[in-house]
Amino acid sequence: MPEVIATTVYRNDELPEGAKGRVRAWYREGGFDHDWYDAIYEDFQRIADILGIRLKTRVSRLVGGRSREDPCIWFSGFWSQGDGAAWEGVYSYRKSAAADLRAYAPNDQALHRIAEKLQAAQRQNFYQLRAEVSHRGTYYHAFTMAVSVTRDSSAAAEIIGDAEAVVTEALRDLANWLYRQLEQEYDHLTSDEAVDETLVANGYTFTQEGRRFG
Repeated sequence: MPEVIATTVYRNDELPEGAKGRVRAWYREGGFDHDWYDAIYEDFQRIADILGIRLKTRVSRLVGGRSREDPCIWFSGFWSQGDGAAWEGVYSYRKSAAADLRAYAPNDQALHRIAEKLQAAQRQNFYQLRAEVSHRGTYYHAFTMAVSVTRDSSAAAEIIGDAEAVVTEALRDLANWLYRQLEQEYDHLTSDEAVDETLVANGYTFTQEGRRFG
């Protein structure tokens, strides 16, 4: 005959501390199958637009045969020396970029320095610099970005000073800035406090030993 077996289950905040650790490890291992970085990407796209960067896009296939265009932004992390972020796009001068960026992110000194580097290089070259950024290789970090800097001029003028190196460094600095935002967001979302809050909010239940029940 069928038997009814009663099992006592607990929410995460009701578990003993040792079981909580097992539950957190379970969530961190499999709970990040969603695009947790979407908000960081959206912010980066806005910042790129302000600076005068047009990000390239790629087609991503979705379930059901549909597709969408995603910006060419990648990252790997956050544990190995070779981890980082990279992007592809085309940079050109945008008037008032530095001022607009200060208005958008008034407290981010790293972004301000990037904008000022680009502004100085453009001023030195009569605001004619253009850079194409492409990714190379199978890793993702600032130095996997190939940066080709040219000067748009009817007279085929050469680049003045060290502007090519300055622009390259600034655009790679932007990739490093993106990686730091991603790492900070990941650290926040995987902190004990954030994981505990998510587990309770989603109504997960567990056995006393910390095994998922429902």
